[in-house]
Amino acid sequence: MPAIPLPRTLYERRAPELAPDLLGCLLVREHEGRLAVGRIVEVEAYLGEEDAASHAHRGPTPRSRIMFGPAGYAYVYFIYGTYYCLNVVTGREGQGEAILIRALEPVTGIEAMYEWRRRGHRRADEAHSHSPSPHRLANGPGKLCQSLAIDKALNGHDLTRGERLWIEAGAGASVDRIGASPRVGVRGDELARSIPWRFFLAGDPCVSPTPLNRFHLG
Repeated sequence: MPAIPLPRTLYERRAPELAPDLLGCLLVREHEGRLAVGRIVEVEAYLGEEDAASHAHRGPTPRSRIMFGPAGYAYVYFIYGTYYCLNVVTGREGQGEAILIRALEPVTGIEAMYEWRRRGHRRADEAHSHSPSPHRLANGPGKLCQSLAIDKALNGHDLTRGERLWIEAGAGASVDRIGASPRVGVRGDELARSIPWRFFLAGDPCVSPTPLNRFHLG
């Protein structure tokens, strides 16, 4: 079936407003002639210069300039010298907003995900370790990028074109299943560290393991 990516107009919403609506959507990766799909189960919203936890906090830089461009593009960055993280740019041009995709539930192409994840490990001993269960294949931003072969080559990729990497509408998530908590491991002021802009499907086994999973929307 043809790709039906989410339209750019959808991404032009503010990140905290759009983020919970991405839960249940499908992240699709087309690579090496193979297709892999995962259901989004966890995200985090980041604003622009007013958000002390955001890469956009200091304004446009060579690293963060994509966040200030048009909505609907991928912002991929390398962290801790170990793994990549995938974000989608949101909001109006110049705002510097993005949503971090933190975890997926594998849906199709799981064998391809295992193969790509093994290649994505930077340490030889990890590459030959036992394969994780499907629930732990993409239950964190780094694992997600390894399992979908996402790296800096996709930084600035247009997610609305329906090729290589895109997001499609899924079944959606019922409001009573959506949990919220502070974002994981962020720096900045007290507001940045405490504002509940991490959204996840409560009780889903593919959500990243963290004590913050106990928080819920009322």
